[in-house]
Amino acid sequence: MMKSLALSLFLLVFVLAGCSEESQPIETAEVDTAVEEVTESGAVVPMARVERLRVATTTSLYDTGLWGYLEPMFEEQYDVELDVLYAGTGKAIDWGKRGDVDVITVHSRSREEAFVTEGYGVERVPFAFNYFLIVGPEEDPAGIAGMSPEDALTALMNNGEAVFVSRGDDSGTHGKEKSIWTAAGFDYDEDVRTAGAWYVEGGSGMGPTLVMANEMQGYTLSDIGTYLAYQGDLDLVPVVDQGDALLNVYSVLQVETSKNPELAFALVDFLTSAEVQQLIGDYGVDAYGMQLFTPCAGEAL
Repeated sequence: MMKSLALSLFLLVFVLAGCSEESQPIETAEVDTAVEEVTESGAVVPMARVERLRVATTTSLYDTGLWGYLEPMFEEQYDVELDVLYAGTGKAIDWGKRGDVDVITVHSRSREEAFVTEGYGVERVPFAFNYFLIVGPEEDPAGIAGMSPEDALTALMNNGEAVFVSRGDDSGTHGKEKSIWTAAGFDYDEDVRTAGAWYVEGGSGMGPTLVMANEMQGYTLSDIGTYLAYQGDLDLVPVVDQGDALLNVYSVLQVETSKNPELAFALVDFLTSAEVQQLIGDYGVDAYGMQLFTPCAGEAL
C-alpha cells in the first residue's frame, strides 16, 4: 500500500509540474515496480515486477478521452503499466528531451522534426489528424464567419473589442495560432501580445481554454476533437472551419533515451496498427455523430 501511495504521489507531482508556468526537473522512478503479496500467514512474498512505460501527450488527446480508451488495451496486450502524462506540446517535448518519458504524442511538425534532428527522438510517425476551428459566440460580433483563418485573425485585430482567448501555453495549438498570425502579416510578440485587453492568454489546456472563452463570450482556436467533447457545455459554435492552415496532425515519437525501448517501439507499433487505426477512426462517432480523429498511419503528413 505504501508503494502505491508513493507512486500516486509521484505521478501527481509529475502532472502538476506540466501545469506550472515553467517546466521543472522531475525526479524519475524505476522503469518497473516490485509488487509484494502478503500471504494468510503474514509472510511477504515478492511477485513479478510490473514494467512501466511513460508517455507524455498533448492535452487534446487526453481531454477527448482517446488515451483513456486506448490505454487499457495496450496494458493488457503488453502486460505493462502505461503512465500517461498530459501537458502542452512544448512541455511534453521538454520531458522527452530530459528523458523523463519514453514516448511523446504531440502535434507540431516543425518541433517534432527538430526533436528527431537534434537526436532526442527516433522517428516522427504520424498516426492521426483532425482540424482546428475558430469557435466563438453564435452572434459572431467580429463578423468573421466563413473567412480564411488569416483573414479572421486580421479582422479580430482590426475589431479590437471582440475577445480572443489564446492557449498561451507553448502548446501545439498555441504554435498553430502563432503561425496563422505570422501568415496574416503580424509579429506575434510585438503586434499581437500587446494588442490590448481583447487578447487574453489563458495559459491552460484546451478544455479550460474553451471554458474560459465561453465564459467571456469570446473566440478561440480549438482542435475539433476537444471542441466536440466539450460542446455540450458550451455556447460557442464553429465560425471558421476552412483553410489549409487548420490541418492538425498528431505524431508519436519514441524517445531516444527511453529506459524501455522495446516497449516504447511497441507503443508506436500499437498506435499505427490496422486494428487500432480503425478504433481511432471510430472513436467518438456514436457520441458526436462524426470522427474526432482520422487515422493516417503511413501517410506523409
